[in-house]
Amino acid sequence: MDAIIMICIIAAIMLAFFLLGLRSAKEEEKKFCKKASKEFGDAPSKRYKSKYDRISGYHEKHSGDYFVDDITWNDLSMGDVFDRINYCESFAGEEYLYYMLRNPLLNEDDSFSKMEEELKALSQSENERIKLKLLFHKIGKSNKYSIYDYLDLLNEVNVKSNGVHYCMLAMMILSVLLAIFWNFTVGFLILLMLVAVNIVSYFREKAKIEPYLITFSYVIRLLNQGDMLIKAGSDIFSDEIKDLSQKTSLMKDFSKGSWILMSGAQMNGRGNPLDMLSDYVRMITHVDLIKFNNMLKKLSERLDNVDNIVSIMGRIDAVLSICYYRASLGGKFCTPTFEKSSDAENSVYAIKDGYHPLLKEPVDNSVKLKNGILLTGSNASGKSTFLKMCAINAIFAQSIHTCLAKEYRAPMYRIYSSMALKDDLSFGDSYYMVEIKSLKRILDSAEESDKAPVLCFIDEVLRGTNTVERISASTKVLEYFAKKKVCCFAATHDIELSSLLSKCYEIYHFEGNMDGDDVHFDYRLKEGPATNRNAIKLLKTIGYQDSIVKEAEHMAETFENEGVWMI
Repeated sequence: MDAIIMICIIAAIMLAFFLLGLRSAKEEEKKFCKKASKEFGDAPSKRYKSKYDRISGYHEKHSGDYFVDDITWNDLSMGDVFDRINYCESFAGEEYLYYMLRNPLLNEDDSFSKMEEELKALSQSENERIKLKLLFHKIGKSNKYSIYDYLDLLNEVNVKSNGVHYCMLAMMILSVLLAIFWNFTVGFLILLMLVAVNIVSYFREKAKIEPYLITFSYVIRLLNQGDMLIKAGSDIFSDEIKDLSQKTSLMKDFSKGSWILMSGAQMNGRGNPLDMLSDYVRMITHVDLIKFNNMLKKLSERLDNVDNIVSIMGRIDAVLSICYYRASLGGKFCTPTFEKSSDAENSVYAIKDGYHPLLKEPVDNSVKLKNGILLTGSNASGKSTFLKMCAINAIFAQSIHTCLAKEYRAPMYRIYSSMALKDDLSFGDSYYMVEIKSLKRILDSAEESDKAPVLCFIDEVLRGTNTVERISASTKVLEYFAKKKVCCFAATHDIELSSLLSKCYEIYHFEGNMDGDDVHFDYRLKEGPATNRNAIKLLKTIGYQDSIVKEAEHMAETFENEGVWMI
Protein backbone atom coordinates (compact mmCIF):
# COMPACT_ATOMS: atom_id res chain seq x y z
CA MET A 1 0.00 0.00 0.00
CA ASP A 2 2.81 2.38 0.95
CA ALA A 3 4.58 1.61 -2.33
CA ILE A 4 1.45 2.47 -4.31
CA ILE A 5 1.11 5.78 -2.47
CA MET A 6 4.77 6.58 -3.14
CA ILE A 7 4.37 5.80 -6.85
CA CYS A 8 1.30 8.05 -7.03
CA ILE A 9 3.18 10.89 -5.33
CA ILE A 10 6.10 10.57 -7.75
CA ALA A 11 3.69 10.44 -10.70
CA ALA A 12 1.90 13.54 -9.42
CA ILE A 13 5.19 15.42 -9.06
CA MET A 14 6.25 14.43 -12.56
CA LEU A 15 2.88 15.51 -13.95
CA ALA A 16 3.18 18.85 -12.14
CA PHE A 17 6.63 19.41 -13.62
CA PHE A 18 5.28 18.56 -17.06
CA LEU A 19 2.36 20.94 -16.77
CA LEU A 20 4.59 23.72 -15.43
CA GLY A 21 6.94 23.22 -18.36
CA LEU A 22 4.04 23.30 -20.81
CA ARG A 23 2.69 26.47 -19.24
CA SER A 24 6.12 28.10 -19.35
CA ALA A 25 6.45 27.22 -23.04
CA LYS A 26 3.04 28.76 -23.82
CA GLU A 27 3.92 31.96 -21.98
CA GLU A 28 7.22 32.15 -23.85
CA GLU A 29 5.39 31.77 -27.16
CA LYS A 30 2.97 34.60 -26.30
CA LYS A 31 5.86 36.85 -25.27
CA PHE A 32 7.74 36.11 -28.48
CA CYS A 33 4.71 36.72 -30.70
CA LYS A 34 4.16 40.10 -29.05
CA LYS A 35 7.82 41.02 -29.61
CA ALA A 36 7.76 39.85 -33.24
CA SER A 37 4.68 41.98 -33.90
CA LYS A 38 6.29 45.05 -32.34
CA GLU A 39 9.53 44.62 -34.30
CA PHE A 40 7.77 44.85 -37.66
CA GLY A 41 8.78 48.29 -38.90
CA ASP A 42 11.74 48.69 -36.52
CA ALA A 43 15.46 48.02 -36.91
CA PRO A 44 16.45 44.51 -35.76
CA SER A 45 17.11 44.10 -32.06
CA LYS A 46 20.36 42.78 -30.59
CA ARG A 47 18.93 39.27 -30.44
CA TYR A 48 19.47 39.01 -34.20
CA LYS A 49 23.24 39.72 -34.12
CA SER A 50 25.22 37.00 -35.87
CA LYS A 51 28.70 35.56 -35.97
CA TYR A 52 29.68 35.25 -39.60
CA ASP A 53 32.04 32.31 -39.12
CA ARG A 54 29.04 30.11 -38.27
CA ILE A 55 26.64 31.14 -41.04
CA SER A 56 28.86 30.73 -44.10
CA GLY A 57 28.48 26.97 -44.53
CA TYR A 58 25.54 27.10 -46.92
CA HIS A 59 27.31 29.72 -49.05
CA GLU A 60 30.50 27.67 -49.19
CA LYS A 61 28.57 24.59 -50.28
CA HIS A 62 26.39 26.28 -52.92
CA SER A 63 28.40 29.21 -54.34
CA GLY A 64 29.02 29.18 -58.08
CA ASP A 65 31.75 30.59 -60.30
CA TYR A 66 31.01 34.14 -59.20
CA PHE A 67 30.25 35.40 -55.72
CA VAL A 68 31.06 38.54 -53.72
CA ASP A 69 34.62 37.78 -52.66
CA ASP A 70 36.10 38.42 -49.22
CA ILE A 71 37.89 41.63 -50.29
CA THR A 72 34.66 43.18 -51.55
CA TRP A 73 32.65 41.87 -48.59
CA ASN A 74 35.09 43.46 -46.12
CA ASP A 75 35.54 46.67 -48.12
CA LEU A 76 31.81 47.34 -47.99
CA SER A 77 31.41 46.34 -44.31
CA MET A 78 28.86 43.79 -45.45
CA GLY A 79 28.97 42.05 -42.08
CA ASP A 80 27.39 45.14 -40.52
CA VAL A 81 25.01 45.42 -43.46
CA PHE A 82 23.96 41.81 -42.93
CA ASP A 83 23.20 42.56 -39.27
CA ARG A 84 21.00 45.46 -40.36
CA ILE A 85 18.83 43.36 -42.64
CA ASN A 86 18.89 40.14 -40.61
CA TYR A 87 15.59 39.39 -38.91
CA CYS A 88 15.95 35.61 -39.29
CA GLU A 89 14.96 33.38 -36.40
CA SER A 90 16.65 30.16 -37.50
CA PHE A 91 20.12 29.04 -38.43
CA ALA A 92 18.75 27.97 -41.82
CA GLY A 93 17.36 31.45 -42.48
CA GLU A 94 20.59 33.20 -41.50
CA GLU A 95 22.69 30.92 -43.66
CA TYR A 96 20.36 31.38 -46.63
CA LEU A 97 20.20 35.17 -46.27
CA TYR A 98 24.00 35.30 -46.04
CA TYR A 99 24.18 33.11 -49.14
CA MET A 100 21.86 35.48 -51.02
CA LEU A 101 24.09 38.49 -50.29
CA ARG A 102 27.26 36.62 -51.21
CA ASN A 103 25.75 35.26 -54.45
CA PRO A 104 23.96 38.03 -56.38
CA LEU A 105 22.02 36.67 -59.35
CA LEU A 106 23.54 37.30 -62.77
CA ASN A 107 20.47 36.45 -64.82
CA GLU A 108 16.95 37.69 -64.22
CA ASP A 109 14.51 34.81 -63.85
CA ASP A 110 11.16 34.13 -62.20
CA SER A 111 12.67 33.99 -58.71
CA PHE A 112 12.42 37.75 -58.16
CA SER A 113 8.81 38.00 -59.35
CA LYS A 114 7.91 35.04 -57.13
CA MET A 115 9.66 36.67 -54.16
CA GLU A 116 7.81 39.94 -54.77
CA GLU A 117 4.48 38.13 -54.63
CA GLU A 118 5.50 36.49 -51.36
CA LEU A 119 6.73 39.77 -49.86
CA LYS A 120 3.52 41.56 -50.78
CA ALA A 121 1.39 38.83 -49.20
CA LEU A 122 3.52 38.74 -46.04
CA SER A 123 3.37 42.51 -45.62
CA GLN A 124 -0.43 42.31 -45.68
CA SER A 125 -0.85 39.42 -43.23
CA GLU A 126 0.42 39.87 -39.68
CA ASN A 127 -1.00 36.50 -38.61
CA GLU A 128 1.01 34.72 -41.29
CA ARG A 129 4.19 36.61 -40.38
CA ILE A 130 3.89 35.81 -36.67
CA LYS A 131 3.01 32.18 -37.31
CA LEU A 132 6.10 31.71 -39.45
CA LYS A 133 8.34 33.68 -37.08
CA LEU A 134 7.30 31.44 -34.19
CA LEU A 135 7.98 28.26 -36.16
CA PHE A 136 11.47 29.39 -37.12
CA HIS A 137 12.15 30.67 -33.61
CA LYS A 138 11.56 27.13 -32.33
CA ILE A 139 14.20 25.82 -34.72
CA GLY A 140 16.66 28.30 -33.24
CA LYS A 141 20.23 29.23 -34.15
CA SER A 142 23.56 27.49 -33.79
CA ASN A 143 25.96 28.78 -31.15
CA LYS A 144 29.40 28.39 -32.67
CA TYR A 145 29.46 26.68 -36.04
CA SER A 146 27.49 26.20 -39.20
CA ILE A 147 25.43 23.03 -39.41
CA TYR A 148 27.41 22.26 -42.56
CA ASP A 149 30.60 22.04 -40.52
CA TYR A 150 29.01 19.14 -38.68
CA LEU A 151 27.35 17.56 -41.71
CA ASP A 152 30.73 17.40 -43.40
CA LEU A 153 32.14 15.62 -40.35
CA LEU A 154 29.63 12.80 -40.80
CA ASN A 155 31.56 11.69 -43.88
CA GLU A 156 34.56 10.99 -41.64
CA VAL A 157 32.72 8.88 -39.05
CA ASN A 158 32.51 5.12 -39.18
CA VAL A 159 29.30 3.65 -37.83
CA LYS A 160 30.16 1.53 -34.79
CA SER A 161 28.62 -1.76 -33.76
CA ASN A 162 26.20 -1.78 -30.83
CA GLY A 163 27.35 -5.23 -29.72
CA VAL A 164 29.20 -4.02 -26.60
CA HIS A 165 26.22 -1.95 -25.47
CA TYR A 166 23.81 -4.86 -25.94
CA CYS A 167 26.17 -7.14 -24.05
CA MET A 168 26.31 -4.77 -21.06
CA LEU A 169 22.50 -4.48 -21.00
CA ALA A 170 22.17 -8.27 -21.06
CA MET A 171 24.60 -8.58 -18.15
CA MET A 172 22.64 -5.98 -16.14
CA ILE A 173 19.43 -7.95 -16.68
CA LEU A 174 21.17 -11.14 -15.59
CA SER A 175 22.52 -9.45 -12.46
CA VAL A 176 19.00 -8.30 -11.53
CA LEU A 177 17.68 -11.85 -12.02
CA LEU A 178 20.61 -13.11 -9.96
CA ALA A 179 19.74 -10.75 -7.11
CA ILE A 180 16.07 -11.72 -7.18
CA PHE A 181 16.28 -15.52 -7.52
CA TRP A 182 19.65 -16.52 -6.03
CA ASN A 183 21.80 -14.09 -4.01
CA PHE A 184 20.70 -10.49 -3.60
CA THR A 185 24.08 -9.22 -2.35
CA VAL A 186 26.13 -10.78 -5.14
CA GLY A 187 23.66 -9.77 -7.82
CA PHE A 188 23.38 -6.23 -6.48
CA LEU A 189 27.18 -5.79 -6.31
CA ILE A 190 27.56 -7.06 -9.88
CA LEU A 191 24.83 -4.65 -10.99
CA LEU A 192 26.56 -1.72 -9.25
CA MET A 193 29.85 -2.65 -10.90
CA LEU A 194 28.23 -2.82 -14.35
CA VAL A 195 26.44 0.49 -13.78
CA ALA A 196 29.71 2.13 -12.70
CA VAL A 197 31.51 0.82 -15.78
CA ASN A 198 28.70 2.02 -18.03
CA ILE A 199 28.63 5.51 -16.47
CA VAL A 200 32.40 5.94 -16.78
CA SER A 201 32.48 4.70 -20.37
CA TYR A 202 29.34 6.73 -21.14
CA PHE A 203 31.01 10.09 -20.65
CA ARG A 204 33.98 9.00 -22.75
CA GLU A 205 31.75 7.87 -25.62
CA LYS A 206 29.32 10.79 -25.23
CA ALA A 207 32.17 13.30 -25.58
CA LYS A 208 33.07 11.75 -28.93
CA ILE A 209 29.54 12.02 -30.34
CA GLU A 210 28.64 15.41 -28.83
CA PRO A 211 29.43 17.42 -32.01
CA TYR A 212 27.18 15.12 -33.99
CA LEU A 213 24.36 15.45 -31.45
CA ILE A 214 24.30 19.17 -32.26
CA THR A 215 23.84 18.22 -35.90
CA PHE A 216 21.13 15.73 -35.03
CA SER A 217 19.29 18.22 -32.81
CA TYR A 218 19.18 20.89 -35.51
CA VAL A 219 18.09 18.41 -38.14
CA ILE A 220 15.33 17.13 -35.85
CA ARG A 221 14.21 20.67 -34.98
CA LEU A 222 14.15 21.39 -38.69
CA LEU A 223 12.04 18.30 -39.37
CA ASN A 224 9.69 18.96 -36.45
CA GLN A 225 9.04 22.55 -37.42
CA GLY A 226 8.82 21.52 -41.05
CA ASP A 227 6.04 19.11 -40.07
CA MET A 228 4.32 21.89 -38.12
CA LEU A 229 4.58 24.20 -41.12
CA ILE A 230 3.14 21.51 -43.36
CA LYS A 231 0.22 20.95 -40.95
CA ALA A 232 -0.39 24.68 -40.49
CA GLY A 233 -0.25 25.31 -44.23
CA SER A 234 0.54 28.56 -45.99
CA ASP A 235 -1.03 29.96 -49.13
CA ILE A 236 2.00 32.23 -49.53
CA PHE A 237 4.55 29.42 -49.62
CA SER A 238 2.36 26.61 -50.95
CA ASP A 239 4.94 25.41 -53.49
CA GLU A 240 7.66 25.28 -50.85
CA ILE A 241 5.41 23.41 -48.42
CA LYS A 242 4.54 20.82 -51.05
CA ASP A 243 8.23 20.26 -51.77
CA LEU A 244 9.01 20.24 -48.06
CA SER A 245 6.40 17.55 -47.45
CA GLN A 246 8.11 15.26 -49.94
CA LYS A 247 11.56 15.86 -48.47
CA THR A 248 10.58 15.40 -44.81
CA SER A 249 8.74 12.17 -45.56
CA LEU A 250 12.08 10.67 -46.58
CA MET A 251 13.50 11.47 -43.13
CA LYS A 252 10.81 9.81 -40.98
CA ASP A 253 12.92 6.75 -40.17
CA PHE A 254 15.74 9.05 -39.02
CA SER A 255 13.69 11.11 -36.58
CA LYS A 256 11.54 8.25 -35.29
CA GLY A 257 12.43 7.58 -31.65
CA SER A 258 14.97 10.41 -31.56
CA TRP A 259 13.75 11.37 -28.06
CA ILE A 260 15.79 8.39 -26.84
CA LEU A 261 19.00 10.08 -27.98
CA MET A 262 18.41 13.67 -27.02
CA SER A 263 16.91 15.65 -24.20
CA GLY A 264 13.98 17.97 -24.73
CA ALA A 265 16.34 20.95 -24.61
CA GLN A 266 18.32 19.58 -27.54
CA MET A 267 15.21 18.75 -29.56
CA ASN A 268 13.19 21.91 -29.06
CA GLY A 269 15.59 24.41 -27.53
CA ARG A 270 13.96 24.39 -24.06
CA GLY A 271 14.77 22.42 -20.94
CA ASN A 272 12.38 20.31 -18.85
CA PRO A 273 12.78 18.98 -15.28
CA LEU A 274 12.07 15.45 -16.55
CA ASP A 275 15.20 15.63 -18.71
CA MET A 276 17.39 15.09 -15.64
CA LEU A 277 15.77 11.74 -14.94
CA SER A 278 16.08 10.78 -18.60
CA ASP A 279 19.78 11.63 -18.55
CA TYR A 280 20.42 9.20 -15.69
CA VAL A 281 18.64 6.45 -17.60
CA ARG A 282 20.86 7.16 -20.61
CA MET A 283 24.04 7.04 -18.54
CA ILE A 284 23.16 3.64 -17.12
CA THR A 285 21.71 1.93 -20.18
CA HIS A 286 23.55 3.61 -23.10
CA VAL A 287 20.29 3.56 -25.03
CA ASP A 288 21.15 6.93 -26.55
CA LEU A 289 24.53 5.66 -27.80
CA ILE A 290 22.77 2.70 -29.41
CA LYS A 291 20.24 5.01 -31.00
CA PHE A 292 23.03 7.31 -32.17
CA ASN A 293 24.73 4.60 -34.20
CA ASN A 294 21.44 3.71 -35.87
CA MET A 295 20.59 7.35 -36.63
CA LEU A 296 24.11 8.10 -37.87
CA LYS A 297 23.85 5.47 -40.56
CA LYS A 298 20.50 6.80 -41.77
CA LEU A 299 21.55 10.45 -41.74
CA SER A 300 24.80 9.76 -43.60
CA GLU A 301 22.76 8.26 -46.42
CA ARG A 302 20.45 11.32 -46.63
CA LEU A 303 22.74 14.36 -46.42
CA ASP A 304 21.54 15.71 -49.77
CA ASN A 305 17.96 15.53 -48.54
CA VAL A 306 18.87 17.47 -45.39
CA ASP A 307 20.48 20.10 -47.59
CA ASN A 308 17.26 20.40 -49.60
CA ILE A 309 15.23 20.89 -46.42
CA VAL A 310 17.65 23.56 -45.18
CA SER A 311 17.28 25.31 -48.54
CA ILE A 312 13.48 25.33 -48.41
CA MET A 313 13.17 26.36 -44.77
CA GLY A 314 16.06 28.81 -45.05
CA ARG A 315 14.59 30.60 -48.03
CA ILE A 316 11.21 31.07 -46.33
CA ASP A 317 12.88 32.54 -43.22
CA ALA A 318 15.11 34.75 -45.40
CA VAL A 319 12.14 36.12 -47.38
CA LEU A 320 10.41 36.84 -44.08
CA SER A 321 13.53 38.74 -42.97
CA ILE A 322 13.50 40.81 -46.16
CA CYS A 323 9.85 41.65 -45.51
CA TYR A 324 10.73 42.92 -42.02
CA TYR A 325 13.68 44.88 -43.42
CA ARG A 326 11.53 46.62 -46.01
CA ALA A 327 9.00 47.54 -43.35
CA SER A 328 11.78 49.19 -41.32
CA LEU A 329 12.67 51.50 -44.22
CA GLY A 330 9.49 53.54 -44.02
CA GLY A 331 8.85 53.24 -47.74
CA LYS A 332 12.27 54.60 -48.72
CA PHE A 333 13.18 51.80 -51.11
CA CYS A 334 12.45 50.60 -54.61
CA THR A 335 12.64 47.40 -56.59
CA PRO A 336 15.37 47.43 -59.26
CA THR A 337 14.91 47.53 -63.00
CA PHE A 338 17.40 45.36 -64.83
CA GLU A 339 18.41 46.13 -68.38
CA LYS A 340 17.54 43.22 -70.60
CA SER A 341 20.64 43.53 -72.74
CA SER A 342 23.82 41.95 -71.43
CA ASP A 343 25.81 44.13 -73.81
CA ALA A 344 28.05 46.14 -71.47
CA GLU A 345 28.78 48.66 -74.21
CA ASN A 346 25.19 49.95 -74.10
CA SER A 347 24.61 49.55 -70.37
CA VAL A 348 23.72 52.34 -67.99
CA TYR A 349 24.10 52.45 -64.23
CA ALA A 350 21.46 54.80 -62.85
CA ILE A 351 20.45 55.42 -59.26
CA LYS A 352 18.17 58.19 -58.01
CA ASP A 353 18.36 59.42 -54.41
CA GLY A 354 20.38 56.43 -53.30
CA TYR A 355 21.54 56.21 -49.70
CA HIS A 356 23.76 54.05 -47.47
CA PRO A 357 22.00 51.46 -45.26
CA LEU A 358 24.16 52.00 -42.15
CA LEU A 359 23.93 55.79 -41.78
CA LYS A 360 21.38 57.23 -39.37
CA GLU A 361 21.01 60.49 -41.33
CA PRO A 362 22.21 59.65 -44.85
CA VAL A 363 22.54 62.21 -47.63
CA ASP A 364 21.09 60.77 -50.81
CA ASN A 365 22.77 61.16 -54.18
CA SER A 366 21.89 60.41 -57.78
CA VAL A 367 23.99 59.49 -60.78
CA LYS A 368 23.41 58.14 -64.28
CA LEU A 369 26.42 56.70 -66.06
CA LYS A 370 27.16 55.11 -69.38
CA ASN A 371 30.88 55.27 -68.83
CA GLY A 372 32.72 54.91 -65.54
CA ILE A 373 33.01 57.71 -63.02
CA LEU A 374 36.13 59.40 -61.63
CA LEU A 375 35.66 61.11 -58.27
CA THR A 376 37.94 63.76 -56.81
CA GLY A 377 37.72 65.68 -53.57
CA SER A 378 39.30 65.97 -50.14
CA ASN A 379 39.22 63.43 -47.34
CA ALA A 380 35.94 63.14 -45.41
CA SER A 381 34.01 64.78 -48.26
CA GLY A 382 31.91 61.67 -49.00
CA LYS A 383 33.74 59.87 -51.83
CA SER A 384 34.15 56.51 -50.08
CA THR A 385 30.61 56.53 -48.71
CA PHE A 386 29.23 57.24 -52.18
CA LEU A 387 31.22 54.36 -53.67
CA LYS A 388 29.99 51.99 -50.97
CA MET A 389 26.41 53.18 -51.36
CA CYS A 390 26.44 52.44 -55.09
CA ALA A 391 28.13 49.06 -54.59
CA ILE A 392 25.79 47.90 -51.79
CA ASN A 393 22.73 48.90 -53.79
CA ALA A 394 24.00 46.88 -56.74
CA ILE A 395 24.39 43.84 -54.46
CA PHE A 396 20.98 44.45 -52.89
CA ALA A 397 19.38 44.73 -56.33
CA GLN A 398 20.68 41.33 -57.42
CA SER A 399 20.15 39.54 -54.10
CA ILE A 400 17.24 40.83 -51.97
CA HIS A 401 15.65 42.76 -54.87
CA THR A 402 15.50 45.86 -52.71
CA CYS A 403 17.37 49.11 -53.39
CA LEU A 404 17.72 52.02 -51.00
CA ALA A 405 16.75 54.61 -53.58
CA LYS A 406 13.80 56.06 -55.46
CA GLU A 407 14.97 54.37 -58.66
CA TYR A 408 17.66 51.88 -59.62
CA ARG A 409 18.38 50.72 -63.16
CA ALA A 410 21.40 48.76 -64.35
CA PRO A 411 22.48 45.47 -65.89
CA MET A 412 23.24 42.51 -63.67
CA TYR A 413 26.90 42.83 -62.78
CA ARG A 414 29.74 40.90 -61.29
CA ILE A 415 30.66 43.27 -58.48
CA TYR A 416 34.18 43.87 -57.14
CA SER A 417 35.93 46.47 -55.00
CA SER A 418 39.44 47.51 -54.00
CA MET A 419 39.09 49.96 -51.15
CA ALA A 420 39.98 49.24 -47.53
CA LEU A 421 43.26 47.41 -48.16
CA LYS A 422 46.02 46.76 -45.62
CA ASP A 423 49.55 45.39 -45.59
CA ASP A 424 49.52 41.58 -45.51
CA LEU A 425 52.26 40.72 -43.02
CA SER A 426 51.45 37.00 -43.16
CA PHE A 427 52.69 36.92 -46.77
CA GLY A 428 55.23 39.71 -46.38
CA ASP A 429 53.34 41.88 -48.87
CA SER A 430 53.59 45.67 -48.73
CA TYR A 431 50.50 47.83 -49.17
CA TYR A 432 51.36 48.42 -52.81
CA MET A 433 51.74 44.69 -53.48
CA VAL A 434 48.38 43.99 -51.80
CA GLU A 435 46.83 46.77 -53.88
CA ILE A 436 48.07 45.62 -57.27
CA LYS A 437 47.05 42.03 -56.50
CA SER A 438 43.59 43.30 -55.60
CA LEU A 439 43.33 45.22 -58.88
CA LYS A 440 44.65 42.24 -60.83
CA ARG A 441 41.69 40.08 -59.84
CA ILE A 442 39.37 42.73 -61.33
CA LEU A 443 41.46 42.93 -64.49
CA ASP A 444 41.26 39.15 -64.84
CA SER A 445 37.48 39.26 -64.46
CA ALA A 446 37.27 41.97 -67.12
CA GLU A 447 38.94 39.57 -69.56
CA GLU A 448 36.02 37.15 -69.26
CA SER A 449 33.91 38.77 -71.96
CA ASP A 450 31.50 35.83 -72.15
CA LYS A 451 30.24 36.50 -68.62
CA ALA A 452 28.17 39.25 -67.01
CA PRO A 453 29.73 42.76 -67.17
CA VAL A 454 31.95 43.91 -64.32
CA LEU A 455 31.08 46.72 -61.92
CA CYS A 456 34.03 47.77 -59.78
CA PHE A 457 34.78 50.32 -57.07
CA ILE A 458 38.30 51.57 -56.41
CA ASP A 459 39.17 54.03 -53.66
CA GLU A 460 42.44 55.98 -54.00
CA VAL A 461 43.88 54.24 -57.04
CA LEU A 462 47.41 52.92 -56.43
CA ARG A 463 47.97 55.10 -53.38
CA GLY A 464 50.84 52.86 -52.30
CA THR A 465 53.47 54.31 -54.66
CA ASN A 466 55.02 57.65 -55.66
CA THR A 467 53.11 60.38 -57.52
CA VAL A 468 54.65 59.95 -60.97
CA GLU A 469 54.25 56.18 -61.12
CA ARG A 470 50.83 56.33 -59.46
CA ILE A 471 49.40 58.74 -62.03
CA SER A 472 50.87 56.95 -65.02
CA ALA A 473 49.91 53.45 -63.85
CA SER A 474 46.46 54.57 -62.62
CA THR A 475 45.74 56.19 -65.96
CA LYS A 476 46.52 53.03 -67.88
CA VAL A 477 44.67 50.70 -65.50
CA LEU A 478 41.52 52.82 -65.56
CA GLU A 479 41.82 53.31 -69.30
CA TYR A 480 42.03 49.55 -69.74
CA PHE A 481 38.84 49.12 -67.69
CA ALA A 482 37.08 51.56 -70.01
CA LYS A 483 38.27 49.64 -73.09
CA LYS A 484 36.94 46.42 -71.59
CA LYS A 485 33.55 48.08 -70.93
CA VAL A 486 33.94 47.74 -67.17
CA CYS A 487 31.73 50.17 -65.26
CA CYS A 488 34.33 51.53 -62.86
CA PHE A 489 33.74 53.90 -59.95
CA ALA A 490 37.15 55.29 -58.99
CA ALA A 491 38.09 57.88 -56.36
CA THR A 492 41.40 59.72 -56.34
CA HIS A 493 43.24 62.69 -54.88
CA ASP A 494 45.21 63.06 -58.12
CA ILE A 495 43.44 65.88 -59.92
CA GLU A 496 45.63 65.19 -62.98
CA LEU A 497 43.57 62.06 -63.70
CA SER A 498 40.53 64.24 -64.38
CA SER A 499 42.05 65.65 -67.56
CA LEU A 500 43.88 62.47 -68.58
CA LEU A 501 40.73 60.33 -68.40
CA SER A 502 38.04 62.84 -69.33
CA LYS A 503 37.29 61.09 -72.64
CA CYS A 504 36.50 57.70 -71.10
CA TYR A 505 35.25 58.64 -67.62
CA GLU A 506 32.62 61.03 -66.37
CA ILE A 507 34.18 63.44 -63.88
CA TYR A 508 32.47 64.26 -60.59
CA HIS A 509 33.62 65.48 -57.22
CA PHE A 510 32.77 66.01 -53.57
CA GLU A 511 34.09 69.06 -51.78
CA GLY A 512 33.70 71.17 -48.68
CA ASN A 513 33.56 74.90 -48.11
CA MET A 514 35.49 76.82 -45.47
CA ASP A 515 33.21 78.05 -42.71
CA GLY A 516 35.31 80.14 -40.37
CA ASP A 517 38.08 77.89 -39.10
CA ASP A 518 36.45 74.68 -40.20
CA VAL A 519 35.40 72.90 -43.38
CA HIS A 520 31.72 72.17 -43.94
CA PHE A 521 30.80 69.19 -46.14
CA ASP A 522 27.38 68.85 -47.74
CA TYR A 523 28.18 65.33 -49.09
CA ARG A 524 26.53 66.15 -52.43
CA LEU A 525 27.85 64.77 -55.70
CA LYS A 526 28.82 67.54 -58.13
CA GLU A 527 29.87 67.50 -61.78
CA GLY A 528 33.42 68.25 -62.83
CA PRO A 529 36.75 68.02 -60.96
CA ALA A 530 37.29 69.38 -57.44
CA THR A 531 38.69 72.93 -57.35
CA ASN A 532 38.94 73.83 -53.68
CA ARG A 533 42.27 73.43 -51.86
CA ASN A 534 40.82 72.97 -48.41
CA ALA A 535 43.64 70.67 -47.33
CA ILE A 536 46.08 73.60 -47.40
CA LYS A 537 43.58 75.95 -45.76
CA LEU A 538 43.13 73.51 -42.91
CA LEU A 539 46.83 73.85 -42.08
CA LYS A 540 46.15 77.43 -41.09
CA THR A 541 43.09 76.64 -39.01
CA ILE A 542 45.06 74.37 -36.67
CA GLY A 543 47.95 76.83 -36.24
CA TYR A 544 50.50 76.20 -39.00
CA GLN A 545 52.78 79.18 -39.72
CA ASP A 546 51.44 81.61 -42.36
CA SER A 547 54.62 81.24 -44.42
CA ILE A 548 54.01 77.51 -44.84
CA VAL A 549 50.38 78.01 -45.85
CA LYS A 550 51.00 80.88 -48.29
CA GLU A 551 53.98 79.23 -49.98
CA ALA A 552 52.07 75.94 -50.30
CA GLU A 553 49.16 77.73 -51.96
CA HIS A 554 51.56 79.53 -54.31
CA MET A 555 53.21 76.26 -55.33
CA ALA A 556 49.80 74.68 -56.02
CA GLU A 557 48.69 77.65 -58.16
CA THR A 558 51.95 77.61 -60.12
CA PHE A 559 51.62 73.92 -60.84
CA GLU A 560 47.99 74.29 -61.94
CA ASN A 561 48.88 77.16 -64.32
CA GLU A 562 52.23 75.98 -65.68
CA GLY A 563 52.34 72.25 -64.98
CA VAL A 564 55.71 72.59 -63.24
CA TRP A 565 56.60 72.38 -59.57
CA MET A 566 58.49 75.45 -58.36
CA ILE A 567 59.98 75.76 -54.86
